[in-house]
Amino acid sequence: MPLSANNPDRKSWLHVDKNSDFPIQNIPFGVFLTRDDIITIGTRIGDTAIDLGALHQLGYFEGIPLTDDIFLQDTLNDFIADGRKTWRAVRNRIAQIFDSNNKTLKENKQHKEIVLFRLDEIEMQLPVQIGDYTDFYSSIEHATNVGSMFRDPENALLPNWLHIPVAYHGRSSSIIPSGIPVHRPQGQMLPNGAEVPVFGPSKLVDFELEMAFITTVANDLGEPIPIEEAEEYIFGLVLLNDWSARDIQKWEYVPLGPFLAKNFASSISPWIVTLDALEPYRVESPKPLKPQLEYLQYKGKKSYDINLEVAIRPSGAKETIVSKSNFKHMYWNMSQQLAHHTINGCPVNSGDMMGSGTISGPTPDSYGSMLELSWKGEKPIKMKDGSERTFINDNDTVIMRGFCEKDGTRIGFGEVSTKLLPVFKRK
Repeated sequence: MPLSANNPDRKSWLHVDKNSDFPIQNIPFGVFLTRDDIITIGTRIGDTAIDLGALHQLGYFEGIPLTDDIFLQDTLNDFIADGRKTWRAVRNRIAQIFDSNNKTLKENKQHKEIVLFRLDEIEMQLPVQIGDYTDFYSSIEHATNVGSMFRDPENALLPNWLHIPVAYHGRSSSIIPSGIPVHRPQGQMLPNGAEVPVFGPSKLVDFELEMAFITTVANDLGEPIPIEEAEEYIFGLVLLNDWSARDIQKWEYVPLGPFLAKNFASSISPWIVTLDALEPYRVESPKPLKPQLEYLQYKGKKSYDINLEVAIRPSGAKETIVSKSNFKHMYWNMSQQLAHHTINGCPVNSGDMMGSGTISGPTPDSYGSMLELSWKGEKPIKMKDGSERTFINDNDTVIMRGFCEKDGTRIGFGEVSTKLLPVFKRK
């Protein structure tokens, strides 16, 4: 099925700002609460949210084999489980409906009042019920920086790093959409020079600039996914801020890896941008530094040129951009990650989320965490209001944005914005 929704010459009859992340070529998917307190699956063009449940009930998806309730749900899981053929057909149809040359809905005032919403009339929800969450560690720049800080810089990468996409299983219950604040976590830490741990609020709360991909039902127990088929099972991507408490992490991560330092909160952008929408922005992945085993070898362009940035906004002040990076820096790409994840027969389900790991670029201004940007706190970052940051302060808001741009077309993710509140106190 052709990707007609990606036609760069297509214009919408809905208003779209020149620098909008959501032109008619994007057509992301999300879940929102309407002004009538109804939860529905929808999409977005410009600053207009579109109720796909209502659009379906009004007959606009006629000819596409969809169940009556496919968009009348509070998650995208069932729609995602229908597979790429359905995703593509629905995106193509939405592009047709909102094409500037199509007057069917454009001139139907009654239908428009039912289907269209201003952004201030909706409340975005978590787009999928995330059953499982895996977080990779796939940026060679990030892994090298962290290894240099805490181990021998000459042996920054552990022996397995160049052979497998390293990962750990995270906690799906604390994944939240943009706009939901998080509290500073508490836990055990071992102060410098101490022999016994102390308990208290983390002093080193950090962001991690990541992206995450959402999967569909992919395989049965015991069945690996071949790397050449991996993309068929990836629905789309979101921005991910995988919050971290570095002092808790330092004490707990040996011998079994991240635990309380990572599972207190992970924030994602609410609109899932499909892999189909990102098709024009494919680029080559970094060249392997060591030969990779056959099941991890791939052909073609498997990375995506996605510009990323992180800003910190202190309470009552203007934001300061602290990092600019790019998804294309990832050493291990999504196809390799999914192929490795399932090589032992681990089943993948609709709505599972796979985090990229911190995305750091090759220059100091492109590092994807405060740990790196301030180099363990040794190089404070100055904010526009004159204050300094080595890590995240209470009441700071961390904002991440991402977009692709090529030949005058921009496809973006919006933002994931999260405020860090002080330690939770029971009332």
